[in-house]
Amino acid sequence: MENPAAQTVPRRRYWLRLGLASIVSLVAVGLVAAVLFARSEALQLISNPRDQRQPLEGSPADLGLPYEEIETRSEDGLRLVGWYIPTENGAAVIAQHGYKSNRDELLEEAEMLHRHGFGVLITTVRAHDQSEGEQITFGYHEMKDLTAWYQFLLGRPEVDPHRIGIIGNSMGGSLVIQYAALNPEIRAVVAHSPFSSIDDTVATSVKALTGLPSFPFAPLIVFWAEQETGLDSSEIDGKRWIPSISPRPVFILMGGQDSQVSVKSGELLYAAAGEPKEFWFEPDLGHAAFDTELPDEFERRVVGFFEKYLLGG
Repeated sequence: MENPAAQTVPRRRYWLRLGLASIVSLVAVGLVAAVLFARSEALQLISNPRDQRQPLEGSPADLGLPYEEIETRSEDGLRLVGWYIPTENGAAVIAQHGYKSNRDELLEEAEMLHRHGFGVLITTVRAHDQSEGEQITFGYHEMKDLTAWYQFLLGRPEVDPHRIGIIGNSMGGSLVIQYAALNPEIRAVVAHSPFSSIDDTVATSVKALTGLPSFPFAPLIVFWAEQETGLDSSEIDGKRWIPSISPRPVFILMGGQDSQVSVKSGELLYAAAGEPKEFWFEPDLGHAAFDTELPDEFERRVVGFFEKYLLGG
């Protein structure tokens, strides 16, 4: 007679193997899904096709500003569009929009600076607004665009080349830090909610926008973005650039409720910057919200900063 206990052992082993195989299959499916999701997010991160860009919702004319509709070309041949508001005091400020935004983001800042006599060059970079290009490289190729815009200002006889400053929002804040580090003729820098590094901001954005944990999704997204662009994400790091701006001044603004850029980005950048430097932190403000939530103090501090360092000497 067959022993029932002897039959039970093989059955248990069978069900154990089946269970383990099922777990392995589920894990494999989950990993494949995570990799595919990360690649999709990476492509969305670095791509901005013209037919998907947000349209302009205003122009300097809406604020009664005198302006010119202008364009230039980057070193690698891309057509870039912008607005120029002439200077009345010889000083000019380059104003750079943020990630997947456009020129009208800086209209209030332009109006504010114009009232105090500054010229304002509202710039766009590749893959944004109505400019050419469809791939975003977070500074690697965009430096060619800001160089072209700087050359435009040098061609304006009313602009004193020793009185050029720069301001940027969000990704634009990071771009202006990088550009000022490359161009010693930029005399003063204002960075509004800049990210300290691409790795840091992707980790913050993944959690805020998808609800998914930063790990493993942020590293996977960065990996795929590097594969698509051929760039090394470790090179997109404002902490490496900002020290070389000194002895020129830099002013960093960061809100404590920022969900798009890590709040510690401002602290890291400020710590890495040389003197002179200023840091304005507001614990209750969100991303790039100083101009809309605290407009009077924003005007006093930002205009005062540019007046001190572009007109004071």
